[in-house]
Amino acid sequence: MTQTQLYLISPLDVGGEFPARLERALAAGARRHGDLVTAFQFRVKGVDQHEAARLAAPLQAICAAHDVAFIVNDSVALAKRLKADGVHLGQDDGSPKDARAELGREAQIGVTCHASRHMAMEAGEAGADYVAFGAFFPSATKDVVKDRGGDAERPEPELLQWWSQLFEIPCVAIGGITPVNCKPLVEAGADFLAVSHAVWGGDEVAAIEAFAKVMRG
Repeated sequence: MTQTQLYLISPLDVGGEFPARLERALAAGARRHGDLVTAFQFRVKGVDQHEAARLAAPLQAICAAHDVAFIVNDSVALAKRLKADGVHLGQDDGSPKDARAELGREAQIGVTCHASRHMAMEAGEAGADYVAFGAFFPSATKDVVKDRGGDAERPEPELLQWWSQLFEIPCVAIGGITPVNCKPLVEAGADFLAVSHAVWGGDEVAAIEAFAKVMRG
C-alpha cells in the first residue's frame, strides 16, 4: 500500500507573503519526508487570466524547484496558458476527455466526485488521473452540494477503502481535513489528503510537521 501524501490547496489570496509561505511549507515537507507534499492546487476566484498568470508565476517556480506538481483549479484554459502540470475539474468544469485533448497526454487531470461512486467511476472511464471525494468534514473552502446523483452529502472513510481496493486510479480526500482528524482517512487508503485552511490558517511549518507526524509516524 502506498503512503498517503499531502496535496496543498492555495487560499484565495496568493499575493503578498504567500509565495514565502509556500516555500516554507514545501521545504518543511521535504525535511520531514521528501515525498510528503506532492501537489499544489492554484485556486483563485474573480481575477482575469492575465492577473491569475501574474500571481501563479512565483508559485509555479517554487513548486518546480521542489518537484511538486502545479495544478490549476477549474480552468483548462488557464492551465494551458501556464503550461501547468494539470487541472482539477469540478462536476461543471467540463470532461476529463476534453481537458486531455487540450492539455495533452502528460497532464494530470483530477475530478471532484463528492460522495458518489458513480461519478468517480465515470471520471475514471473518461480518463481522470485521480478522483477527489469530500467534503469529509465541515470545510471553509469546499462547498458540499448534492448534485447529479451524489450518493450522500458527506462521504465516510469506507468510500476511500472501497475505491482503493477496486481501482488503480488514486483517490484524494478533501474537506476540513486537519492533523487531528486525518488518521481514519489515511487508514482507509486515501492516496492524498487535500488540505488548505489547516495549513494556511496558522503556522504552515507547524501544520506540515503535525500532518507528517500522523501520516508517517
